[in-house]
Amino acid sequence: MAIKERKEREKQDMRNLIIDSATGLFLKLGYDKTSIRTIAEDIEYSPATIYLYFKDKDEIFYVIHENAFALLDKEFRKHDVIENHFERLAAICSTYINFALKNPDYYDLMFIMRAPLSQIACEETWTAGNCAFDYLLDTMSGCVDEKLIKGGDKFLLAMSVWSFGHGLVSLYVRGRFDVMNMPEDVVKDMLDKAVANFLNNLKA
Repeated sequence: MAIKERKEREKQDMRNLIIDSATGLFLKLGYDKTSIRTIAEDIEYSPATIYLYFKDKDEIFYVIHENAFALLDKEFRKHDVIENHFERLAAICSTYINFALKNPDYYDLMFIMRAPLSQIACEETWTAGNCAFDYLLDTMSGCVDEKLIKGGDKFLLAMSVWSFGHGLVSLYVRGRFDVMNMPEDVVKDMLDKAVANFLNNLKA
């Protein structure tokens, strides 16, 4: 392996180490109580080393967001083969729920944890996050244009569907369904049926 290639790999390995550490600490301590020094102590490097890769913890948080939304968007894009836009919408909703159930930590960081999004505001485009929502919006637009659901503002409809699904999975991620003592598969089935019922109420 060439020296340049080895150095690039080592650089990426260090970035990944920092991101993995920050992800765990954000979840364990919360955003406010996690600092560059905390992350440095966790990976046993100096804070100065981290500043070689990231300007501050906001940028680290942004990268974590990008990685998580890229995973979600990748799952959404698997539904390109579904030509009927309403059926694709239902598949997106199911994928969203499955993503939250399989990746509760990521979901917490993406949608629930209180943290400043200043880095996102500084970026010209929020690539992965925008792509994921745009896929939902484009699918909803197809449903409206083809009169598969009741007419209305496409953006508002997309936000309504997302908000409904988010409310359900947030209850799950934060353990609010635990008090019901329901098996995991029953909870999953309940979430799927709730979203399906919501979507059916939108049908034309």
